[in-house]
Amino acid sequence: MNLSDADVSAPERTPHESLWRSLATLRGNPRAAVWTEPLWGLSMALVMPLLSLYMLAVGLQDAQIGLLATINMVAQVFFGLAGGIITDKLGRRVTTAVFDVVAWVIPSILWAVSQNFWFFLAASVINGATQVTANSWDCLMVEDAERGKLTRIYSLVRVAADCSALFAPIAAVLVSRLGMEHAGRILMVNAAVVMTIKIIWLYFWSTETARGRIRMAETRNESFITLLGGYRGALRGVLQSRGRVLALVIAALVAAVFLVNTFFWPVIVTERVGVPEEVVPFFQMVRSLLSMAFFFTIIPRLTTTVDLKRPVLLGFSVYLVGQLVLLAVPEYYGGISPNTFVLLGVCLLLDSFGTGMLFMLSESLMALHVDQAERSRVMALQRVTIMLAAAPFGWIAGWLSGMNRTYPFLLTAALLVTGLALTATRWVPPRHDTDAEISKETDLFATT
Repeated sequence: MNLSDADVSAPERTPHESLWRSLATLRGNPRAAVWTEPLWGLSMALVMPLLSLYMLAVGLQDAQIGLLATINMVAQVFFGLAGGIITDKLGRRVTTAVFDVVAWVIPSILWAVSQNFWFFLAASVINGATQVTANSWDCLMVEDAERGKLTRIYSLVRVAADCSALFAPIAAVLVSRLGMEHAGRILMVNAAVVMTIKIIWLYFWSTETARGRIRMAETRNESFITLLGGYRGALRGVLQSRGRVLALVIAALVAAVFLVNTFFWPVIVTERVGVPEEVVPFFQMVRSLLSMAFFFTIIPRLTTTVDLKRPVLLGFSVYLVGQLVLLAVPEYYGGISPNTFVLLGVCLLLDSFGTGMLFMLSESLMALHVDQAERSRVMALQRVTIMLAAAPFGWIAGWLSGMNRTYPFLLTAALLVTGLALTATRWVPPRHDTDAEISKETDLFATT
C-alpha cells in the first residue's frame, strides 16, 4: 500500500480559544505535562542560555564548544534509535522518569563540577539521552489528547518553559556578584535539584497512556533486536508520505537554527557587541516575556487551522529578519551606543516571535502527520533523522565563529531562507485522520 498526501481533506478550522481557557480545561496527562513544565524553566532553562559562556569561563575555545554541540547531537542519534523501543517496552511514564534523570540530572551535576573539556564531553554524551525522554514525554502528553488541541498544548509547553524569564534576574545577580564560573556552578546544582522535583511530580500525577499499555503488551516478549528491525517499516511509512518528509525537513532546519543560536547568540553579544556577561540573563528574560505575550495574544489567532502553511511561512520570515538585525548590530570598539541596544531590542522582539512560532509549529506538524498506531517508533525515527541532519551545524558554527563571530548567523539566515522556499513550494496539508485512515496506516506497518 502506498500512502498519498494528495487526497487530503479541507483544512480543519478550530474555533479560537484563549490560551488561558486551554490551560484551565486541560485534563489527564496533558495537564500533568504542561503544569509541571514551569519547573523546567526554573532549572534547565536558567542554565542553557549561559552554558556556552560558562564553557568559555572554564577555559574552552569556540571550536571546542561547537564540537561539543555536534557530539551531543550525535549522541542523541544513538539514544534516539533506542528511544522508541524503550518507550514501548517500559511505557511512556516510566521511561520519562528514568531517562529524565539520566539526560538532565546527571549532566547538570557533571557541568557543576567541570574542570576541563573532558567533563563537558562526558556530560554532552550522557545528555544525548534527552532523545529518549523527549520521545516518551511527547507520547505521554499527546497520545490521549484531542487532535484539534495539539497546537494549543505545544503553545502552553513553550509558555511554561518561558516562565524561567521571571527568575532570570537571579542568574544575572549571581553572575555579577560571583562571576560566570562560580554562578554557573550554583545554577547547575539548582538545575539538578529542581529537575528531580519535576520528575517525581510528573510521575505521580500522570498515568500510562492507552496506546502505551497496548505497546507494552505487544512488545513484552519481543527482543530489542527484533523491535529494532521494525524501524524498516516505520521508515518506509515516513518516506511514503510527502507530508511527513516535509515536516521532518522543517523540523531539522528549525533544530539546526536553534542549536546555533543556543550556543552562539550569547557569544556574539558578549564577545563582539560588548554586552557584559551579567546582562545576558536579562536578554533571556525579555525574550521569554515577549514570547509569552505573543502566545497569549497573537499566535493563537494565527494558528486556528490544522493546515499551518501561512503560520510556518510567517515564523520563518520573522525569525530570518531577526537574524539579519543581529548581524546589523555594530561591533564593540570601546563603548556601546544606544543604537546597539535598540537593535538588540528589535532582534529580541523578532526572535521571540519567530522561535515561539517555529518551536510550536515544527512539533505540531510532526504530531499531526504521525501515524497514530506507531507514534513512539515513528516519532523516535523522526527525531533521530532531525538530529542527524542538524548535528554537523554545531561544529560548522563553531568553526565559523572562530573566524568571525557573525558567520554562524549568516549560516542560520541561509537555513531559514531554505525553510521559507520549501514551505512555499512543497507544502502538504496534514490529513484530518479518521478512524478508517488510521486503520489503513496501521495495516501498512503490519504488511511491511
